[in-house]
Parts: sequence; C-alpha cells; structure tokens
Amino acid sequence: MNSKKVSELLDVSIDTLRYYERVGVIPPVSRDKNGYRNYQDNDLNWIFLAKSLRNAGMSVESMIEFATLAQSKDDVTAAQKEVLHEQLEQLDAKFAELEKTRNLLKYKITTYDEHLAKFKSGEMNVDNVEQLWNMRQFKMNEKNK
Repeated sequence: MNSKKVSELLDVSIDTLRYYERVGVIPPVSRDKNGYRNYQDNDLNWIFLAKSLRNAGMSVESMIEFATLAQSKDDVTAAQKEVLHEQLEQLDAKFAELEKTRNLLKYKITTYDEHLAKFKSGEMNVDNVEQLWNMRQFKMNEKNK
C-alpha cells in the first residue's frame, strides 16, 4: 500500500508517516523497485499503535525507545512491556485527574443557581465561599494513587 492510501486509511498525514519512519517511531518501511514506500500490514499496525500512543500523550522519545527495542535481536520483551506499562500508568493518572475535574464540573453545574442565589442574598461572599479544593468528592481516592 502506498503512502497516500495509508494516510487516508489511518488518518495520518504523509509528512507524519515520513517523520515517524525517519526518527524511528516505526521500523523502516520496505520500498518497491522504484524506491516508493510499500506499506505492509505490520507497518500499518505500527503506525496505528504509534498514532494511538501519541494521542494518549506518549512522548516521541518513548515511542522511539519502544520501536528500537522491537528491532533488537536481543530478548527485550520485558523492556518493551515496561515502556507500555509506564504509559498505561501515566494514562491512568490522567484519567483519574479528568474524572476529578469532571466531578467538579458536574457539581458546579448542579449547584450553580444555588450558589448564585447565595451570593445575591449575601449569604456567601468572596470572604465566605466553599473550599472546593478541600471537598472530599474532588480529591483523588487514595486507593487510586
């Protein structure tokens, strides 16, 4: 499959495909007799994985490390798995933080009118407000850390 078809299929720009190959995010792609890239299914898997990991926030450096390990002749499966495990831990931490923020937004939306009324009535003012940072529902559960 040529670069244009891969680009369309996986929604990755041709420049990104070339960059990923050039810096080592994906292994080298085979070429046809005219020197054009000829992507195989394994290449598509690498590109899909790279795109997914990048979208999840994995650094290009970690992606290069993972791809480099995959091309090693040594048994590096444990090292590769560790790179993926570290990314999963980072993603889990992001999810926990997003969930905390989601809960805060839901709370603010639910209580918005009530808070506005308290400010208008004088029951609450800038010196007498909720301590959102101190509220249990917005703190991360210690089990999830």
